[in-house]
Amino acid sequence: MEGLSRFFIRRWQFTLVLFGMFFALGVGALLSIPKSEDPIATMPGAGVVIILPGADAEQIERVITIPLEKALNSLEDVKEIQSRSEANVSRVSVEFLWGADPDKKYDEVVREVNKLRPDLPDGITLVRVDKRNPSQVSVVQMALVSETAEYRQIEAYARELRDEIERAPGVQQADLWGIPPSEVLVEADMQKLAAFDLPIASVMTALQRAGADIPLGVLKAGGRRLNIEGTGPFDTLDEIRQVPVVNGDGVALTVGDIADVRWSNDEQVHYARFNGERAVFLTARAKLGEDVFKVINAVQDKVTAFEPRLPTGISLKQGFNQADTVKHRLNGLGRDFLIAIALVLITLLPLGFRASLVVMIAIPLSISIGLLAIYQMGFTLNQLSIAGFVLSLGLLVDDSIVVVENITRHLREGMSRGKAAIEGVREINLAVVGCTAVLVLAFLPLMALPEATGEFIRSLPTAVVATVLASLCVSLTIIPFLASRILSRTSKDNIVMTVFMGAIHGIYRPILKVALSRPVATVVLGMSIFAASLTLVPRLGFSVFPENDSPYFVVDIELAKGSAIEDTLKAVEYADDLLAREENVEWRYFNAGRDNPQVYYNDFPKDQRSNIGQIYVRLTDWEPERDHKLLENLRRELQAYPGARFNIRRYQTGPPVEAPIAVRVSGADLEVLAEISASIAETVRKTDGTRNVIDPLAERLLTLDLNIDAQAAALAGVPAGAIDETIRIAVAGTEVAKFRDPVGDAYPVRLRGPRGDVLEVDDLADLYIWNVEGQALPLATFSQPAIASGPAQIDRYKRQRIVTVTAYTDPGFLTSRVTADVAAALEDIRLPPGYTLSYGGQAESQSESFSGLLPAIIIASFGIMAVLLLEFGSFATVAIVAFVIPMGIMGGLTALYIGGESLSFVAIIGFIALTGIEIKNSILLVDFANQERARGTPLKQAIERAGELRFLPVLLTALTAIGGLIPLVLDQSPLYSPLAMVIIGGLISSTLIGRIVTPPLYLLLAPKDVADESAAEEA
Repeated sequence: MEGLSRFFIRRWQFTLVLFGMFFALGVGALLSIPKSEDPIATMPGAGVVIILPGADAEQIERVITIPLEKALNSLEDVKEIQSRSEANVSRVSVEFLWGADPDKKYDEVVREVNKLRPDLPDGITLVRVDKRNPSQVSVVQMALVSETAEYRQIEAYARELRDEIERAPGVQQADLWGIPPSEVLVEADMQKLAAFDLPIASVMTALQRAGADIPLGVLKAGGRRLNIEGTGPFDTLDEIRQVPVVNGDGVALTVGDIADVRWSNDEQVHYARFNGERAVFLTARAKLGEDVFKVINAVQDKVTAFEPRLPTGISLKQGFNQADTVKHRLNGLGRDFLIAIALVLITLLPLGFRASLVVMIAIPLSISIGLLAIYQMGFTLNQLSIAGFVLSLGLLVDDSIVVVENITRHLREGMSRGKAAIEGVREINLAVVGCTAVLVLAFLPLMALPEATGEFIRSLPTAVVATVLASLCVSLTIIPFLASRILSRTSKDNIVMTVFMGAIHGIYRPILKVALSRPVATVVLGMSIFAASLTLVPRLGFSVFPENDSPYFVVDIELAKGSAIEDTLKAVEYADDLLAREENVEWRYFNAGRDNPQVYYNDFPKDQRSNIGQIYVRLTDWEPERDHKLLENLRRELQAYPGARFNIRRYQTGPPVEAPIAVRVSGADLEVLAEISASIAETVRKTDGTRNVIDPLAERLLTLDLNIDAQAAALAGVPAGAIDETIRIAVAGTEVAKFRDPVGDAYPVRLRGPRGDVLEVDDLADLYIWNVEGQALPLATFSQPAIASGPAQIDRYKRQRIVTVTAYTDPGFLTSRVTADVAAALEDIRLPPGYTLSYGGQAESQSESFSGLLPAIIIASFGIMAVLLLEFGSFATVAIVAFVIPMGIMGGLTALYIGGESLSFVAIIGFIALTGIEIKNSILLVDFANQERARGTPLKQAIERAGELRFLPVLLTALTAIGGLIPLVLDQSPLYSPLAMVIIGGLISSTLIGRIVTPPLYLLLAPKDVADESAAEEA
């Protein structure tokens, strides 16, 4: 190390050019690195949606869900499979082990679904495989608004704008939402069909054949190859009307004779509004790894150019823009960064102006190298990586402070500047390297945390490790050179230094003497204070990741399963009207029939369902006290609306969680599960702090059982399956062909009965079924319809039936405590054989997250111990150095308690980081005491001298770390402020109490080998 420093001092021109290059590369990295709100977390998995009209939940489970689960379970690296079977639809999601290639696994899921497709029942209208990908998140959402224009006109302009946006650089895909599905409807008159003895299946066959788009091959003519074109898809409504159909008697008819053919978009399944006005939403997604600012600027350029083309009556309204949130976060953290630099500079004043200047140079150099490192490693600049840089700000000057302070001491003793620089580095280079190695080892295991939790926070420890390693290189190379050129040989202590030294001699020295005179009592007192601080742990409680502190929230609306979309629309309108009266609400995206498009990385929207709705809301800004009160008032007002559940929630950071509280019961029999879940739900409702308790099996879905007399149908000559097919066509309709308009857009041609998707029970009398002889028989001939009920949904987890009772917590209640209360209340519940109870939600997430921390803590502990043993070669010395850890823990716990925070995942990370910082400072004290003893200084005198001379650099490094972290605390971020609180509290207690307790412990456990080595050298 001495040779390295000597080289950079003597070859100063090379030194300046080298670090000038690194600084320039770092600035370039800052300009080029992608910016985003949150870290990119890959979630290897996929979701499969299959729709089979007319099937109830139990049929869906039996014929689709279970076979699909079996097929997906055959894949490698499957972590878990969850499914939900409802009337008409099966939804199966598969999650793979962390580290699996998301694209490869998605392809495997698609392959398995395609292999299974021939074995699935006929009548399936949709098979869709969705990839779970962070790039699915929309970075911008806007609205085309009009109260007067027809939807087809709005759709035409929306499609044009979508196509323009998709051509913008960095845009992966743009999507439209809230457009009623346009289709050509062939509405058959069932009475005419019966009168002509024309089966509706014959009409379907005729339309399929006439509209078939079949490649006809290629002919050679005159040496040329000519593609043969047939009729292809329909391109006019009259063409459909003229399609011939022939009944069993040979009578030639046309489709127009027995059906009404028209354009239709009446069957709206998703109502969209923006600030109360009828709208069509347009969203855009960025390609993975793209800079959100560049993408959105490119989108805005396209929008600005397109707006003049909109006609009167249609306007474009801007709403969600992720760049606004990212800019707000980056500006806030950038402000924190500048404040931190100013506070660090203030803490360096005791060193003097020139020494402070030398130390401060380490900040831009180390940060630029750290930025270059994370850019090359593929990270984005997000709130966690910036928090890592702010955190490292108070750490990266530590090495430089120690080096400069030691060089300054030699200058005061009369050495030349060059010799003082070389000698100052030589004395403490191993200690500096050891200190940095300890700090790096504290953060390094955090970079290897598994699962989504580890990937989410990885950019924070990576930024710290990269910057601290850079600071080590800077402190041992360019800092000694700058010190040899800038520091003055004749400089005297400044006023601040005089005050500090006076405090050390006047306050610390007497306390230290008292502590050394009673070492056992001092150590016992220190451990007693630590033991007392542990009583705060149960009071703090545990949590995983906090709510996002952005000014957005959502209102989820859900009615009973099977509710009509019109009823859902009224409930969403009620909530939207309440929000419209709030002055602090900036805009509202209104959705009835589905959730808002995905705009947050871990919040996955529900598919189209007639009984759900969601309002996505932005406040003008987020002021916790005021806006928590606003949300509570809204909750109370929404409770007055009958027949609907309203859940107001803010986005949650970290991996996705189904609900804060989730109690699962697995078993085979739905009736037994329903009884158990009802009991659990009642218990959860009675537990203080719970709200929005949902028992999914409490709902029963009303169905119409046709009670078909199969024997009577067979005797009447009705083919098997003909009844189901006819009813499905008449009621739900079926796609029979495609219609292509003049611009090339394709639309479905759908054949159905005349009354839409919902018939009254009495209307079934008008339905006719045709037998093999072509005779029309009334459905009532072999059917006695009756109302029945069945399960609204059947959930499965890891290929077992389950029911999950979910709940949210009231403001002011900690989820871990409420979950513990629920668990305590359910301890005496007796489950039948074959039924098991478990906990999901935050309890499961907490278990997974904290279990990943355990290996990190073990690796960090043994790694730090190895470094200390390598440096000191004594277990006794390691014990002395490590004794500072409990002194810091007490301060960290106290800081969390005072700040009203819980022991969250990031707070635990703060304790791991604190360990490295504390030991780093403790090494300086113990190493100096060992050096003094090696020179022959008596034990007690060596300890006193080490305590006094090393107190200043230890105090300064602690103060710089605290100064760098204060802005993160003042920022009141629920994500990273607890981490900063822990480190600040721990540094205060370990610096003040640890500097008093460690010297007496050294006196009690003084390593003999140091004295032995000194005696051996003298001999």
